[in-house]
Amino acid sequence: MVKDEKELNIAILHPDLGIGGAERLIVDLALGLKSVGNNRITMYTSRHDPKRCFKETSNGELDVQVTGGYFPRHIFNRFMVICAIIRNILAALYIIFFSGQKYDVVVLDQISASIPLFKLFTNSKVLFYCHFPDKLLTSRTSLIKRLYRIPIDLFEEFTTGCANQVLVNSNFTSSIYKQSFKHLKNSPSVLYPIINTNEFDKTKQSHNFSNQPIENNLINPIKLDDKEFFLSINRYERKKDLKLALDAFSVFISNNESGSKGKDEIYLVFAGGYDTGLKENVEHLQELKDKAKEYGLENRVIFLITINEEQKQWLLLNCCCLIYTPSFEHFGITPLEGMYAGKPVIAVNNGGPLETVVDGKTGYLCNPTVKDFANAFNKIINDPNNSKKMGVNGKQRVNDKFSFKPFAQNLNTIVKKL
Repeated sequence: MVKDEKELNIAILHPDLGIGGAERLIVDLALGLKSVGNNRITMYTSRHDPKRCFKETSNGELDVQVTGGYFPRHIFNRFMVICAIIRNILAALYIIFFSGQKYDVVVLDQISASIPLFKLFTNSKVLFYCHFPDKLLTSRTSLIKRLYRIPIDLFEEFTTGCANQVLVNSNFTSSIYKQSFKHLKNSPSVLYPIINTNEFDKTKQSHNFSNQPIENNLINPIKLDDKEFFLSINRYERKKDLKLALDAFSVFISNNESGSKGKDEIYLVFAGGYDTGLKENVEHLQELKDKAKEYGLENRVIFLITINEEQKQWLLLNCCCLIYTPSFEHFGITPLEGMYAGKPVIAVNNGGPLETVVDGKTGYLCNPTVKDFANAFNKIINDPNNSKKMGVNGKQRVNDKFSFKPFAQNLNTIVKKL
């Protein structure tokens, strides 16, 4: 066991400190360990863009070291997993042999490849946070791809099993973990991601979107001040099923052209992580723009890319509802953000949202179909009193179950017991 000292020297290794649910979790984890006791925290990553990150990693609040980034992220848009593993191992080798630090605990997430190195060459206890088994996050559309993944999948299971403790983000992920890693005997513990409500409350709102490329501002978002809009916050990736929100919005608009809410009064805003270096981000954003134009909604659908915390705050607090479309998401922090902002949430009825959104009380859990989502859109707009009540219930649920203080205490207890 790690000695119950006043201060632990802790290293955290994360592949890319950008903007996303996994990144928010690992930042909160670092803040949580730092806030309880006098733990010394150093974050290591292979990529950190000060213009595309959470502010705690760029304003000096957290010590961030970049290493291993000299190896490419992909080779002609292929071999991304192999490249990520190599970058992870290079970062680990730097921590072990060149950082000049001896760490009591090393925390890793997403990539387990370097865990055996820490076990072999250091006395550090290793805590691995498994957001979701990587073997389930890839398509296997060809025989070559299936053969290519066999050693990678076996390696993932072996290296994950080398950790002293594995944490997962939900009971859903825990069940998937056990199904995926059948040779591992130890069950993971659940540590829910949370909303740092103190930071949320301190964040100023900004509806200045002048940092957005002109081609992505189909209308000026400032004009939304007196408008109602649905909000979707997700990375521009096809697996996030953003098209479901767009298709449902189109049906909703068609059904309400002559209703109490006119077509020109309601908007759909997409806001999410966007990296020009990732081919899928670029392609999928364009696909969504083309689909909006096909529906004749190019002036009703707004696409924002890589928003900052102040802009995100304004969007959350001023939308009428948060839309969450990814199916079988391992957890999903975005519904919690919408709930804490006092907004009802429309989400799919599978995966993580089953543990965060309470159907009919804090929002609506829907089958991932256009019809069901469009019907939920109607309920939000046509019953504003109930929508407001659900928003109040959602905020209370976050305060009770998904706030920073219990998260930090639980995390610190886990680390002390390693």
